[in-house]
Amino acid sequence: MPNPSNMCVNCIRTQVDITEGIQKQVIMLWCKECGRYLQPPKHWVAAQLESKELLTLCIKKVKGLNKVKLVDASFIWTEPHSKRIKIKLTIQAEVFNGTILQQSFVVEYVVENNMCPDCNRANANPNSWIACAQVRQHVFHKRTFLYLEQLILKYGADSNCIKVNDIHEGVDFFFKTRAHALKFIDFLQSVVPLSYRHDKQLVSHDTHNNTYNYKYTFSVEIAPICKDDLVCLPAKVSASLGNLGPIVLVTRVTSQITITDPHDLRSVSLDTQVYYRHPFASLASGRNLTSYIVLDVEPINRDGSNVAWGGNSQTGGQAGRFQLAEVQVQRESDLGNDTVFFARTHLGNVLKPGDVALGYDLATAQLVGLDYEAFVAKGGTTPDVILVRKSYEEKRRKRRERGDAARTWKLKQLEMDVDESKTRQIEKEEADRERFMQELEEDPEMRQRINIYRDEAVMAEKNLLGSKKVAQDDMSDDDSDAPEVPLEELLEDLQQLGLDEKGDDEEEDEDMNME
Repeated sequence: MPNPSNMCVNCIRTQVDITEGIQKQVIMLWCKECGRYLQPPKHWVAAQLESKELLTLCIKKVKGLNKVKLVDASFIWTEPHSKRIKIKLTIQAEVFNGTILQQSFVVEYVVENNMCPDCNRANANPNSWIACAQVRQHVFHKRTFLYLEQLILKYGADSNCIKVNDIHEGVDFFFKTRAHALKFIDFLQSVVPLSYRHDKQLVSHDTHNNTYNYKYTFSVEIAPICKDDLVCLPAKVSASLGNLGPIVLVTRVTSQITITDPHDLRSVSLDTQVYYRHPFASLASGRNLTSYIVLDVEPINRDGSNVAWGGNSQTGGQAGRFQLAEVQVQRESDLGNDTVFFARTHLGNVLKPGDVALGYDLATAQLVGLDYEAFVAKGGTTPDVILVRKSYEEKRRKRRERGDAARTWKLKQLEMDVDESKTRQIEKEEADRERFMQELEEDPEMRQRINIYRDEAVMAEKNLLGSKKVAQDDMSDDDSDAPEVPLEELLEDLQQLGLDEKGDDEEEDEDMNME
C-alpha cells in the first residue's frame, strides 16, 4: 500500500531512526534492605519484578519519550540476580510528508544497590525512633498487659514496632513514624478503655529549607478498672443507669466496662467516653478477697421468690452466664464458731454446698472513696459479703501433688527488652502470669478473644505417662470439675512445626539457588 513518502518501510528505516535521542540504558537505584526503588527526587517506591508498578517507574525514567507516541511496553525476561531489567518499547513517530513509522527497541536498566535513608538510619542506630507510646495502668498487677500482649500478637499490631520495653509501671512501644504510633493507639482503643495525650520534642531544625525533626511521645493510660473489682458508682451515673447499684462488680473489661449488680443481676456496659465523663475508682480489688466456705445455696428469682414458683422474663433469676441465688457462707478463718453470713450472689449456677468462694468482706473492710462516702452519708447500706468467683485452688493443689499440673497449652510472648535499672519482682510477675492462666481456664469468653496453642512437648509427656496414672485418676474424681482449656480450642503452633511463612520463603530461595 503506498504511503506519502513513496518509500517502503525498510528504506524509511535506513533513512530515519525515530529512536534517536531516546535513552537506551538507564541506572536504577535499589535498596537491598527494604526492596524499594528510587523515584527521583527522593521518593522510594516498593515494586516487585515484572509488576505494573515497576513498569510504570521504568518508563518514567526513560528520557526522550515525550517526543514520540508510546504504543506498547513489556518486560523481557532476565535472570533475577543479574541486576538487569530489560523492557521492550514500541513507539510511533511522524516522518516524511506525514508518514507514520512504528519501531520497537529495547531499554536496559542497570540496578545498583543504594540504601534508602530509612534503612540507613535504622542500620546506623537500630534503636532510633520517632514516636513512642508509653502504656500505663495504675493498678497493683500487670494482668491487663498480659491480656494486651495476646491481643497484640493475635492481630499483628506489633508489626511496626522497632522495640518494646517492659518496665515496672507498664510497657513502652517505639515506632519509626508518628502514623504507626497513632495506628497502634487506635488498636488499643478498640480493645481496652483508655485515654491518652501527646507531646513532641524538637530534635533538629534546618534553617535553609525550613524543615523540623520531632520526636513524639504518647502517654496512654488504661482505665484503672479490672475484672472482679468492686466499685461504687457516682450518683449521677447510678441515676442515669436506672438507679443501678451503686455497689457493683466489674464482670468484664474490653473496649467497654461491664458492671453487674449481684443483688438483682442487672448488667450495664459503659463506653470509654461515659466512663471518663464521670470516672470512678475501685473500692476493693483482687488482693482484698477473702475465702468463704459455702454452706447452703438456694437459687431465687429477681423478686425474691423461689425458682420453682417463678422464672418468667420479668422476674427470672438467670441472666446470661449468671444465676441469682441466696447463699449462706462462713469465713475459712471462722471455722469452729457460729459466725455465718447470708448474702445474694450471681454465682448460683456454679456454687454448691462445700465449695470455696472468694469475696469481699464488707463487714470488716475499711472502704475509702468520695462516691462511697457520699452514698453512706445519704443513708446507704452495703451487704456484709459480696462473692466474686468460685475458688479452685484446692483442686489445683491436689493436681500438683499428683504431678498432673502441667498445662497442655501455651501462649506466645512479645520480644521485650526488660528494664534492668530497677529491681524486678520475679515472684510477683510469676504470680500475675499464673493468675492470668487461671482466668483463661475459667472464662471461655476470654479464651475466644486470643490465640491459645498446643504444647506438643507436654502433651507427648502426658501420653507416655497416661497409662501409669489411670488408677490414680479413678481414685481422685473430686477434682474433675476443675476448669481446663478444651483440646478443640487449641491451635497448632506453625512455627514449632516448621510451617511458618519465613520457612517457606527460605525453602523457595534454596530451590532457586539449586536451579
